[in-house]
Amino acid sequence: MRTIVRILGVMVAIPLAALGILWLFGERWRPIRRSTLVWFRSAGLKRLPQALHGYVYGRWSNQYIGTALGQIQPHERRFQHNSADHYHGKVLPHDLARQFVMLDHDIDIPDQEQVIPYPVARDVVIRNPQAIAIYDCPCRSTRETPCLPLDVCMIIGQPYVDFLTEHNPKSTRRVSQSEALDILEAEHHRGHVHTAYFKDAMEGRFYAICNCCKCCCGGIEAMVKSGVPMIASSGFVAQIDPDRCAACGDCEAACPFDAIHVNGTAVVDTDKCMGCGVCGVSCDLEIPILVRDVRKPLPLDLAALEASPRV
Repeated sequence: MRTIVRILGVMVAIPLAALGILWLFGERWRPIRRSTLVWFRSAGLKRLPQALHGYVYGRWSNQYIGTALGQIQPHERRFQHNSADHYHGKVLPHDLARQFVMLDHDIDIPDQEQVIPYPVARDVVIRNPQAIAIYDCPCRSTRETPCLPLDVCMIIGQPYVDFLTEHNPKSTRRVSQSEALDILEAEHHRGHVHTAYFKDAMEGRFYAICNCCKCCCGGIEAMVKSGVPMIASSGFVAQIDPDRCAACGDCEAACPFDAIHVNGTAVVDTDKCMGCGVCGVSCDLEIPILVRDVRKPLPLDLAALEASPRV
């Protein structure tokens, strides 16, 4: 009896799977949005599970992030560490974040384990970088009293821009590079962290620059409160001249990573410091500066990486 049931199960599963493939990849299936077809074709059959996960995340971002932050992340450390393997970011100082927004050509820089130290993100790949969309931040949108404005997440390149603008037209809009630079500048002056995010739905590709506040960002919260390595260092650390420091405490209050403490003068915990530069923005005297820390991963400097010889 069990054998018959198994045979019947296979007989049902095979045509259903075939119909599913036709539904996803069929050229003439009009009800499927074009960006959905491009999304799954770009991922390929080998990465279909990751593409399905990315589809759910992109299609219902607020619900996905809201559930993760409210129901799962506070109680399940396994989920937190699994998230760090599949969805993760790298801090960008302001000048390096501007490189992404100003990029005018496709980029493909492989094998960057020293830059992006994650299991699934090794390549910096951007297709059609002048396609930029601004997206309501899911982390902010799901908080009861979010930081404003909400529309601060930058989606860069294809197929991400078409997918999100087509599936989330109320919360996503296309912008020019100059508009994106203005938003980046405004977030920088608000003391928010630029973070390049990567996701494994498309071979671990870069897809967004998030402008993260310590109040709402799920990645920063997981890192600071639970020690989950969801964000990699920029490759820099803050340096403060004790002879010039007024010990006002502004940098301590502003630091998203709890890396600065004032005791007579401001002291930087270089192990915790992610090199975002927020402390420098908060200081009226502009005393904190970023310096390269060779113990940290290499900076995600597009110009330097493109100019470096390929092995």
